[in-house]
Amino acid sequence: MNQELGKKLLSILKEEQVKKDEPMKSHTTFRVGGPADYFVTPQTAEEVAKVIEACTQEKVPYYIVGNGSNLLVSDKGYEGVIIQIYKQMNQVKVEGAQIHAQAGALLSMIAKRALDAELTGFEFAAGIPGTLGGACVMNAGAYGGEMKDVLKSVTVLTDKGEVKTLAKEELELGYRTSVIAKKGYIVLEAVLELQKGEKENIQAVMDDLKERRVTKQPLEYPSAGSTFKRPEGYFAGKLIQDAGLRGFQVGGAQVSEKHCGFVINKDQATASDVMNLMNQVSDKVYEEFGVRLQPEVKRLGEF
Repeated sequence: MNQELGKKLLSILKEEQVKKDEPMKSHTTFRVGGPADYFVTPQTAEEVAKVIEACTQEKVPYYIVGNGSNLLVSDKGYEGVIIQIYKQMNQVKVEGAQIHAQAGALLSMIAKRALDAELTGFEFAAGIPGTLGGACVMNAGAYGGEMKDVLKSVTVLTDKGEVKTLAKEELELGYRTSVIAKKGYIVLEAVLELQKGEKENIQAVMDDLKERRVTKQPLEYPSAGSTFKRPEGYFAGKLIQDAGLRGFQVGGAQVSEKHCGFVINKDQATASDVMNLMNQVSDKVYEEFGVRLQPEVKRLGEF
């Protein structure tokens, strides 16, 4: 572990914002993952920039996380610095039909604020278990809605340490991708453009989507949401089910019996269990149908 980097981090952040050997299973919705050398929680864009500068100077890798909802961290952990942009940077404010929110704000929280302000258009995101930053990076979507439908602009920190605001047209938002992902930018905040609506109608849509999630998704187990991307012309869950893999288990990891598109941490799974299961599922589906499933879940560390 780089002691010099440790000193630099403590000169930028308060002691309680810097943790050493922090188990990543405490910070991912999968509840798996070994220790990160350093785990830091900056509170401002300036602190984020300074931490990255320190990592660059010391040639130590870093990785940005929100609430860890789309992430599988290796059992060996992460050799480097995890920068968490979450509860310390989660302010949300409503101005007319626009919502200005920091990257660490949970999508569910933003949806609640939109509902209170009688703004429609963000209902699709109410149940996505992630932060705004991650949602902008991967153009998150559900139930026919996507971030690209509501984003007006995103403020990012570039790899050169510059703060830059990108208009929607510059974001190159595609299926689970964006210019932010391609260039390794870090989301600091975003502006959403919604429409005025009727509170009852907005609530009804949110209730309906929640009902669909609860009945169809294995929310009672730790998971990272949809495990595989949707292959063109198919549904990953349907392919997995048709390959006879419902309930298929490796160690403590299982293909959910409720929804085959989800891999769940059924019983003290390790990252290796999850990875082995994903590989076997992908191979079996390819063998049966000639379609290669690609992971939607990001992997971090050594597998």
